[in-house]
Amino acid sequence: MQLVVARIGRAHGIKGEVTVEVRTDEPELRLAPGAVLATDPASAGPLTIETGRVHSGRLLLRFEGVGDRTAAEALRNTLLIAEVDPDELPEEEDEYYDHQLIDLDVVTADGTEVGRITEISHLPSQDLFIVERPDGSEVMIPFVEEIVTEIDLEEQRAVITPPPGLIDDRAEIASPRDDSAETAVPKDDSADVAAPEDDSA
Repeated sequence: MQLVVARIGRAHGIKGEVTVEVRTDEPELRLAPGAVLATDPASAGPLTIETGRVHSGRLLLRFEGVGDRTAAEALRNTLLIAEVDPDELPEEEDEYYDHQLIDLDVVTADGTEVGRITEISHLPSQDLFIVERPDGSEVMIPFVEEIVTEIDLEEQRAVITPPPGLIDDRAEIASPRDDSAETAVPKDDSADVAAPEDDSA
């Protein structure tokens, strides 16, 4: 099973280091020196991490064979993908991998059917469930504790308490995305439900 663990940002300095946007709660495991990672696009990898350090609150990585700024900048926006045992679970109790959440039935606390999770959208401010409703339309459900009150993997369902307007006719329709790799999804316990932002660079 593949999990997206980081996205490469801009080059840092002249010796081949790059900034990375970490997408795993286990960077010390997934992004350690010596780790060999697949990439998206595949033509950029595989990449072997040579060194890693934190600078001004950001993780900097250098890869074997990437020795200058030009080579580092060529990797910008590349996704780093780790191979993970499908039976492996995230360490934190309220954290889930995408594959655990896809296809869960979404219901309200009183048992009303909302739809089925078809995708997890990872935004800078929060994660969203993309839920396909019985009529074929899609709605985005913020994965925050105040709205998603229960994830029951045994019953294969997610229980939500939606605020007014979230799943009625005023609900926001999602744009489908095709992401083949996954990342771990921690439940956000913040009460702030921010509007989706575009993090493309």
